[in-house]
Amino acid sequence: MRWITARRRRPFFGYAAVLLALVAVGMLYAAVTGLGGSTASAGSGSSSAQITEGKNLFAVSCATCHGEYAQGSSVAPSLIGAGAAAVDFQVGTGRMPLKETNAEAPRKTPVFNQQQIYAIAAYVASLGGGPAIPSDQQVSAAGADTALGQSLFNANCAQCHNYSGAGDALTYGKYAPPLTQATNRQIYEAMLTGPEAMPVFNDTTLTPVDKRDIIAYVTQTRAEANPGGFSLGRVGPTTEGLVAWLGGIGALVLAAMWITAKRREDHTGEITGNR
Repeated sequence: MRWITARRRRPFFGYAAVLLALVAVGMLYAAVTGLGGSTASAGSGSSSAQITEGKNLFAVSCATCHGEYAQGSSVAPSLIGAGAAAVDFQVGTGRMPLKETNAEAPRKTPVFNQQQIYAIAAYVASLGGGPAIPSDQQVSAAGADTALGQSLFNANCAQCHNYSGAGDALTYGKYAPPLTQATNRQIYEAMLTGPEAMPVFNDTTLTPVDKRDIIAYVTQTRAEANPGGFSLGRVGPTTEGLVAWLGGIGALVLAAMWITAKRREDHTGEITGNR
């Protein structure tokens, strides 16, 4: 007992105990984060090879604007902390890389395939974390509440995207794009990351369940037929009323012009006959 007590009093054993405790905490943290991460195909939990591939692609196609280390520049923001979801949305919809600087980055055919997009997303995520790419289960509309999704969409999204998701114009040349081509994952990522002029709807503002409900409403609305015939852009009663008003007024004007011209012809004919 005295031998053990004497050794405990030595400083070396105190340092060794602290070191062992730190190692144990590190191993526990690694185990927890490993279990909580998503699959590599979703852009997180990525291998070093995938991150290296993403770094090389970034250096060729993105670093010119965003900086060599994604630190940002005078023409493009920093991507440190942007997360894999933001990269998957911007590059997956073809908005990035930009061809030219405009008020709004338009949707176009993606430059990279999905494997390359995941690689770039993994590299950006490795620089500072950020929102991860949502899984298939997170973006699935199966079992979602479409009615609640409509209420949430009208309260948070319809002001810009229109009640049917047809999109609309904003200020300074910007616009809220139509949601007709957006996939479930892209809609979720847009809410999660807030691209362009869109605000960020994190999981505190709109829970993952709320996001799934909104996705269900959007996908159901754009799949519905137009029972009235012409869609008129599906931008609501304002456009429909304007078309009806212009059409009605135009018809009345044409009818008035025809009646007036007819009466003039008759009056001219009477005068000629009397002579």
